[in-house]
Amino acid sequence: MKQPVNRYLIQWLAAGLAVASLIESAGAKDLSESTGLLDAAGLNINETGFMKDNSLVFGGWINSGVSTNFHSSRGKFNGPVTFGDRSGELQMNQLYLYIQRAVTAGDSWDFGGRFDFMYGSDAVFTQAYGSPRGHWDLNLIKSGERFYDMAFPQAYFEVFAPIGRGLTIKAGHFYTIIGNEVVTAPDNFFYSHAYTMQYGEPFTHTGVLLSYPVTDNFTLTGGGVTGSEFGGGWDGAWDKNLGTWAFLGGGTWTSDDKGTSVTLNATSGEINEHDHNNWSLYSLVAKHDIIEGLHYTFQHDHGWVSKILGGQDAEWYGINQYLSYDIQDNLAVGIRGEWFRDDDGFRVASPGRTLTYFPGANNYFAVTGGLNWKPLKWLAVRPNIRYDWADNAAAFNNDTGATGFAATRKDQLLISTDVVVSF
Repeated sequence: MKQPVNRYLIQWLAAGLAVASLIESAGAKDLSESTGLLDAAGLNINETGFMKDNSLVFGGWINSGVSTNFHSSRGKFNGPVTFGDRSGELQMNQLYLYIQRAVTAGDSWDFGGRFDFMYGSDAVFTQAYGSPRGHWDLNLIKSGERFYDMAFPQAYFEVFAPIGRGLTIKAGHFYTIIGNEVVTAPDNFFYSHAYTMQYGEPFTHTGVLLSYPVTDNFTLTGGGVTGSEFGGGWDGAWDKNLGTWAFLGGGTWTSDDKGTSVTLNATSGEINEHDHNNWSLYSLVAKHDIIEGLHYTFQHDHGWVSKILGGQDAEWYGINQYLSYDIQDNLAVGIRGEWFRDDDGFRVASPGRTLTYFPGANNYFAVTGGLNWKPLKWLAVRPNIRYDWADNAAAFNNDTGATGFAATRKDQLLISTDVVVSF
């Protein structure tokens, strides 16, 4: 049986030829001046009268990548590394579409909202707890199609109220404000993600969130989000645990020149409506432009939950540091170093997608270096090399046998690259 990567590669090549033909036949703009693939093809629907008259914006991207694991197992999983978690298989991580009407701050009320759709191997990581998890399973013999699914990571209504300096209200299902890295592929420097984002933080929330600029430099955010099947206020669904709500909020300070910012956000609440023990997390993110083109980010997360492990508490925490340098306008080099402590073996699973094997209490360390190259405004290429190791329990080189998954190594080396094509 042919490997799935062969079929997907053929499909991508066919799609690329079709796009190239479309661009050529449409008498497209200069590629270097285009803002997106559709714009390059002369098909930018955001320039139509309907979209402009209604202040609507349509956008999206395709994100696809491949990883090589130098300690790959028969199962082809990259241990606890998620998103780009398959070795030697081309993954279409995200086919992403959204439509948005952003609210405008001013002297009058304004109304808007946003709806997002995702298809790809990343979709399962943005599903709300209790929502259908698609058709993938743990059978390592079946084709890689089992990892592909759909998700609706955002669907919210937004209001701007001209109260004081201006109050913005978001209600619905939306991405978290916790942490530094995000789900949306174009908004990260690296293809791979840190443990804190993968295991230490929520991806989405359902509820209401208010934002208010107290001064030109300081903004407060706060609101309530619904509980979930597993994790107070984390990744809650529309129709579950509506009897339990958690706090989500914090504040951001930004310097006058926008070169420095500090954000402290937190969430805290009961686990769910059937378990009234507390689940809490805070995240501190500080960013500073050291000199022109040299950017530094520091992140510290700390989470805890009471009486979750047979009546025992669980805790996780860690530190991330990022340093990047703009070599030129469209090319940057960066490095990320991380320490993540899963103090009670409660958060990190290996493989992360399957949640079938938990290595136990462990310190996880990772160093990632790579490039972020944008040859066109709508095209990004992100090669990176990553070395992970654990100091206590083996979490890498997952394999399968009579008893299921097991890990045999305490380290691994990954070389990955991906492409992001924005519409």
